[in-house]
Amino acid sequence: MEAGNKIGSTAHPTSLHPPVRGDASSGTLGRHLARRLVEIGVKDVFSVPGDFNLTLLDHLIAEPELNLVGCCNELNAGYAADGYARAKGVGACVVTFTVGGLSVLNAIAGAYSENLPVICIVGGPNSNDYGTNRILHHTIGLPDFSQELRCFQTITCAQAVVNNLDDAHELLDTAISTALKESKPVYISIGCNLPGIPHPTFARDPVPFFLAPKVSNQLGLEAAVEATANFLNKAVKPVLVGGPKLRVANAKDAFVELADACGYPIAVMPSGKGLVPEHHPHFIGTYWGAVSTSFFSVGYSLLIKKDKAIIVQPNRVTIGNGPSFGWVFMADFLSALAKKLKKNTTAVENYRRIFVPPGMPLKHGNDEPLRVNVLFKHIQDMLSKDSAVIAETGDSWFNCQKLHLPENCGYEFQMQYGSIGWSVGATLGYAQAAKDKRVIACIGDGSFQVTAQDISTMIRCGQKSIIFLINNGGYTIEVEIHDGPYNVIKNWNYTAFVDAIHNGEGKCWTAKVRTEDELIDAIAAATGEKKDSLCFIEVFAHKDDTSKELLEWGSRVSSANSRPPNPQ
Repeated sequence: MEAGNKIGSTAHPTSLHPPVRGDASSGTLGRHLARRLVEIGVKDVFSVPGDFNLTLLDHLIAEPELNLVGCCNELNAGYAADGYARAKGVGACVVTFTVGGLSVLNAIAGAYSENLPVICIVGGPNSNDYGTNRILHHTIGLPDFSQELRCFQTITCAQAVVNNLDDAHELLDTAISTALKESKPVYISIGCNLPGIPHPTFARDPVPFFLAPKVSNQLGLEAAVEATANFLNKAVKPVLVGGPKLRVANAKDAFVELADACGYPIAVMPSGKGLVPEHHPHFIGTYWGAVSTSFFSVGYSLLIKKDKAIIVQPNRVTIGNGPSFGWVFMADFLSALAKKLKKNTTAVENYRRIFVPPGMPLKHGNDEPLRVNVLFKHIQDMLSKDSAVIAETGDSWFNCQKLHLPENCGYEFQMQYGSIGWSVGATLGYAQAAKDKRVIACIGDGSFQVTAQDISTMIRCGQKSIIFLINNGGYTIEVEIHDGPYNVIKNWNYTAFVDAIHNGEGKCWTAKVRTEDELIDAIAAATGEKKDSLCFIEVFAHKDDTSKELLEWGSRVSSANSRPPNPQ
């Protein structure tokens, strides 16, 4: 939910005595939370039950517009909320105290790094147990219940521990609104005995709350636009580079407006892929820096000269080594700048003169083992406005980065945090949110082994994603950084594993692919007769069949990691 939009209540089924807005006769914390989630756009909540959250789950289930999705573990529930937030703008998960909270922690940290508003709700201890010396189960054996809270404080933008109904309404609404305003996760702990108790502060039908719009400092905006226009109108071959903050700033449309007006070529940072329209006539590709980007530390290289760059953050503009303007919001700035720039197509014309189209993979021989570049040639042909790509950490980062996205084709990956296994839960969450798209997930075998079991939840939810499991025998991305026997994993019979999870319940289809002809047949089946099924295609690849970008990236990370200590 973007700042400035009113959060409206959705119509509730009528009863013999329809509730009156503001009537506080029978409202409860559990119902209030359920309605708030619906109001902000959450229709699916990812959960793992535990004794401290069971009563709360009853109240979430009772909300007719809310669907509870039970996951196999808390880590995947968190990853699913992450994926859901990418498609819907906000996500939510519910786990139990400490054993659940500390399990979901890694996923919430990833959502924080990606600026995703995820509402992480924990069923906490009975309110009577706070302040006593009782040692509860699901704890580390100390009467101090704050361990979980302290862990969440560094990876959430707000925390609320609800153990008293008198201030529960304020704590809940403040946490939820903060998540939306900051576009970061929040942590909410709710005493297990509180969800069903009526309290006067909870109106039967919660009054919609309003997020005040963020308005740029007008004088700062005008000064930033004037200084930037003077800077750019003197430039010979300026280029626009879009990054991941376009999402949190809600500035994708303003970026396109600027690109249309100024005529500059537009590129995308790897971490911003999917946020910049690749069908735009001035799109020239991905800015890799030296494989990485100038704003991310993975490649330890900075190829943009600061004195020749204008850095636009969600709420700040910095011009070269010179002035910086605060409380100037990205969308306002880009739209205003579009009206002040002179058209300059010099860089686009230069690019078109020197552009060399990418080569096609070499023609394969009969029964030749499938090459990864051939696999991605066929994945490219599958993409449309009705699809979305989920790229797992590893070589799929680099291979998916080279896919050309048609208009409105979704694309998600987790570059900043890079937690292997993220894509399984994220695919579950994204597909649950974006039912109008068919998700195509590219996952390495090592990553899949971390979080594989929630394929089960995808089948139970009737999802129709296509998963390409790339079986190359280990942690290929780690091999390119620093090889060792620890990078070789136990090979699974992956299709048999998924078939066992399927167990004849729901729609699921699997295939093994070793050659291009087998790949063509598998894709034809997945997009044809099996289009209404979850399709899991295991692709066998040679362990050394990697992208040149991964080789370069791996060598740079290796060099950075092995730097000797600075002299004292």
